[in-house]
Formats: sequence, C-alpha cells, structure tokens
Amino acid sequence: MPFCKLLISSLLVIISIDLQAKPLKVVTTFTIFADMAQQIAKDKAQVVSITKAGAEIHNYQPTPRDIIKTQGADLILWHGMNLELWFEKFYRNIEGIPKVLLTRGITPMDINGGEYQGKPNPHAWMSADNALIYIENITAALSRAAPEHSSFFRANAKRYSAEITALVKPYKQQIAALPESRRYLVTSEGAFSYLARDLGLKELFIWPINADAQGSPLQMRNVIDQVKKHNIVAVFSESTVSDKPAKQVARETGSKYAGVLYVDSLSGADGPVPNYKALLEVTMATIVAGVQ
Repeated sequence: MPFCKLLISSLLVIISIDLQAKPLKVVTTFTIFADMAQQIAKDKAQVVSITKAGAEIHNYQPTPRDIIKTQGADLILWHGMNLELWFEKFYRNIEGIPKVLLTRGITPMDINGGEYQGKPNPHAWMSADNALIYIENITAALSRAAPEHSSFFRANAKRYSAEITALVKPYKQQIAALPESRRYLVTSEGAFSYLARDLGLKELFIWPINADAQGSPLQMRNVIDQVKKHNIVAVFSESTVSDKPAKQVARETGSKYAGVLYVDSLSGADGPVPNYKALLEVTMATIVAGVQ
C-alpha cells in the first residue's frame, strides 16, 4: 500500500477510535435527573446539571454561564409539568441540541390550591413507580444518542430500577403498621403528593408549589387548624426553602418540627443526599421517624 494511502487509512482508524471513545455530553435541568442519567450511562456519558445542588428549581434564573455549559451537548433532558418555569426561554438560546421530555408516560396528580390549581404537580419522581418510567425514558434517550451502547444502558437501567423498588418496600411496611391517626404528612410545599400516595399518608402543606405564594397568613391558618383538628404529631420542611413557616406551625399547634425532607435537589457530594436513591431513603426515613 502506498505510504499516503497507508497514512490516510491509519488516520481514519485513529479518528474512528477517538469518536467511539468520546463520551456523550448530557445536560439535565436539575441534579436528580443528572444522577439518574449518570447511573445509567456510567462512563459512556458526561452528565451535567444546569441547576446546582441545593438550588430552588421552579423560579431558577439561568445565567450566561449556564448557556456556555450547555454548548456542545448531545442532548438535554428536561422535566416539564410546571417544574422548570424558565426552561423554554432558556432553550431558545441553545441551537441544534435535541431536548428530551422525561415525563412521557407519567400520570400526573393535580396541584391542589393556589395559582396553579388543577395543573400537574411536577414532583412525580418522588414515586418509586414513576422513577421506573423516568429511567426508561432516560435509557431510550441515551440509546438514541449512542445506539452502540444501548445494551449497556439497558443493563444498568434494569439493575438501577430493581434497587429503587427494593429501597421503598420496607418504608411502606413501616407506615402501614402505624395507626391511621399517625399517617399524616405535613410539609411546607405540596411536593410530596406522589410519595404520600405511595406510602398511604394523608398530605397537608402550607403552600402548593414553590412558584406560588409561600407562607401567607391564610395558608398558615389553614394548616394550623388542620394540625390541631387531627392531633398531627409532626411537621416537616424542605431543603430548598426556609424552615421558619413549618416551625411556626409546630409551635402554634404543640406538634414537633421533625426535620428536613429532600425533593427538588440533591445535596453536594459530601451532603446527606448525594444521589437520588439517598434522597428517597433519607426523606422516607425522616418521615417514618417523625410520625412514630
């Protein structure tokens, strides 16, 4: 083979190997889906979240740095259902990157109260059953972007789904063993409707969604009256909001403030919920301990 042809052939092989070895760049709108995608993709993708750990996601204000961070991505995974109220405007600044809606197949629960009354409650990932749908949608998106790794993605997704299903079972059993009078979940935001349903808990909240009014006198009075009426023993708040309204409810009712629940964001790597499985487990364990 002439030297030039040999050189060209060698360069093509090197380029081909380099392209195959290069991981996907996947961008998600918040940290929970970044973790889910990374659990499925492993070393086949570099996954980054637009919002940082601990951020309040509903009314997040994207920055120019977020746009730069997204450039060159192979796909963007987003949630919809009134979660990222900023996303469509943000996406208009990004050209040529496919966006994948991850809530296809999710049956939404409605928001109860406030400006968003009757609209889908976006916090569907707090249901382990829904988590399996998210995992399926993420796996399909990754497989379309890198079909040569589809069997790898599917195997990881199967294992991950089994782990999540097994994680929730003992907490359901512990809640089911409680007297009905203890099966109340009182929180700041109405972000736990899916989890309350799955665990067999009745839900009360001060405000329906963080994008709405938070802790108005009327909202506070309504919850205080209900906590007193049902002799509810515990009140919780979420990691991305102030704990002051929940603590006020606890003080005025003689209930106890039973701690922080996680829903809209993971913590940092050294925090209590560095991944989605930890978020579910810490939140369910805190609820069970609080309502005992």
